[in-house]
Amino acid sequence: MARPKTGGIWETVKTVVYAVLIALGIRTFFYEPFNIPSGSMIPTLLVGDYLFVSKFSYGYSRHSLPLSLNLFSGRVFASEPKRGDVAVFKLPRDGQTDYIKRIVGLPGDRVQMRKGVFYLNDEAVPRRQMDGFTGASPSGASHPLPQFIESLPGGREFRILKLVEDGSLDDTPVFVVPQGHYFALGDNRDNSLDSRAAGGVGFIPAENLIGRAEFLFFSTNGAAHIWEFWNWPKAIRFERLLDAVE
Repeated sequence: MARPKTGGIWETVKTVVYAVLIALGIRTFFYEPFNIPSGSMIPTLLVGDYLFVSKFSYGYSRHSLPLSLNLFSGRVFASEPKRGDVAVFKLPRDGQTDYIKRIVGLPGDRVQMRKGVFYLNDEAVPRRQMDGFTGASPSGASHPLPQFIESLPGGREFRILKLVEDGSLDDTPVFVVPQGHYFALGDNRDNSLDSRAAGGVGFIPAENLIGRAEFLFFSTNGAAHIWEFWNWPKAIRFERLLDAVE
C-alpha cells in the first residue's frame, strides 16, 4: 500500500492556514459580514438582511480585531462618521454585543426628541410623510405603517417609521454629545433601543465603532429553513440583493 507523501499533507495544511489568514485579514481590515436580527432599523434594514460593513471607514480600534483583542487603545487612522451613516458598533455597556443604528449626533451636538420630532442643535429636523411602509410576515400577511423621509443638515435623507408621537422615548431631555462620542437612533423610532435610553445604549465612544454598513449581499424573510431548498425562491428577497445601505 502506498504511503501518503508528507509533503502533500504539509501543502494542504499550509493552504488551509493561508486561507484562514487571508479571511481574517479581510474581516479585520476591509469588510466584515453582519446580519440583522431585529426590526429596530426598519424600513432601511429588515430582519433577515445580511450586509457587509467596511472596517476601514472610521479607522481601527481593538474592536476591529477578532474577539476585540485588547492590544491597543483608541483608534488608528481614525476618521469621523458623517451624520446619517448607518454604523455597527459594540454596545457601550458590555463592549461585546454588536449593534447597528444610524449616527445622528456628532461631538458637541445638542440632541433631543420633542413630541416625537427629532431636534438637532435646537432645530427641528424636517420630515415629510410618504406612502406607508408595507411590512410582510413570512405567512404573507401585510400591514401599512406610517413612513416619513427625514432630512439632516447637509442634505442626507433617509426613511423612518413613526407610529405614535407620545411613546416612551418621544420626549427626552437635551443630550449634549461629549467629545469622542456619538449619538445614534434606530430608523424604526418607536421600536428601537438606542442612544435615547441611557441604560440601553447611551453615547457611543469612538473606540466602539466597528464600521459603516455598505450594501446587502443576501436577504431572507424567514419563510424557509436552510434545508428547505424548494422554498428558497419564495424566501429570498431578490429585490434587496446588492442594495446599498442609505
